[in-house]
Amino acid sequence: MTKLYRNAAIAEAIGPELLLDQSVLVDDRKIVWMGPDDDTPEAAAKAVVVDAGGATIVPGMVDAHSHIVLPGGSHWIDRIDDPTDDLLQVAEENGELAHRAGTAWFRDVGSPPRDGKALALRVRDAWEGRTDRPYVRAAGAWISKVGVLPSTIDVEARDADELVAAVEQQLDDGADLIKLYLDGPDPDTAPWTAGEVERAVQAAAKRGVTVTAHATRLEGARSGVLGGVDCIEHGSVLDADLAAEMVKRGTFLVPTLGVMASWETFAATTTMERFAGAAGKAALAARNTAAFESVGLARRAGVRIAAGTDFGGGSLRANQMAWEIECLVSAGLEPWEALGAATVTGGELLREPGAGKLQIGGPADFFLVHGNPLDDPSALWRVWKIA
Repeated sequence: MTKLYRNAAIAEAIGPELLLDQSVLVDDRKIVWMGPDDDTPEAAAKAVVVDAGGATIVPGMVDAHSHIVLPGGSHWIDRIDDPTDDLLQVAEENGELAHRAGTAWFRDVGSPPRDGKALALRVRDAWEGRTDRPYVRAAGAWISKVGVLPSTIDVEARDADELVAAVEQQLDDGADLIKLYLDGPDPDTAPWTAGEVERAVQAAAKRGVTVTAHATRLEGARSGVLGGVDCIEHGSVLDADLAAEMVKRGTFLVPTLGVMASWETFAATTTMERFAGAAGKAALAARNTAAFESVGLARRAGVRIAAGTDFGGGSLRANQMAWEIECLVSAGLEPWEALGAATVTGGELLREPGAGKLQIGGPADFFLVHGNPLDDPSALWRVWKIA
């Protein structure tokens, strides 16, 4: 079917200005033309016209930190060990939620192994070719040092040789990227040195695959950056020297600030001590302050920031990218920069040239909202239509 979306605004998220009075011609889910209304080509004469007047077309978003088989919420940790069939059903629910909210891409950064293989890889393959689910690029299981995470949810290594072997096994399983876990029991020491991380990065690079790193503490983030990872996930504590090194090396940051924003709401909606108790609130406030300051520091330094909710592996849900974008604005990004973090920059992190962009010849992965998300991120909650 050929459709003409007429008289819309377009939010490209590469600057603060909307393109007004625009039309987009779609044929067989491909963008075949886009431009000013007055220049609509003759090929549009027989198209089904979608009156998009007053709406804004937004490129399909990239959730750069997701866990597609996990449900999220206040008990997200307990649910990792749910039965396999239950988690596969959760993935279907997450995919539907995200698709309807304008997310076109999932970058899954860790799922529990089942039957010897990370479960998200199974979902990725099952969704290939579906138009009602996001595209998926998936890591295998989390790779951590022995004793850091429960052994049922990750792949463990004792030393650098086992770390490299674990990386190679995940690649043999078909992982699109590798995820290292760089928090450890000692907050002042990373579980893997920069040299050990570098060996893992080199092993993945030989197969054309990047490595990312979970790091909520400074030393873990430092070990990851100096070891050459492509991205730091969370990065809740950064300093100026490390931010400068990230810029120098081209290391991305995916902050996942919405997780802590959701924890703040749990203080009023649950009686769980970690959220509602005085000690829990104080710990959250301190962590929140550090994380928001780190994002502001990274942005001022010029670190490339991509947006990710951490849904499933954290407390957000799969349809709450708008919340993460609002948090990035609160941390110091301009609204158009925050939307860019969820679109073009997310595509750059994925190394997918068409992700997060509108381009002639590319897929019609866009959605329409009411309002201007380049100025007001709350417009992203007002989804009207998915192309």
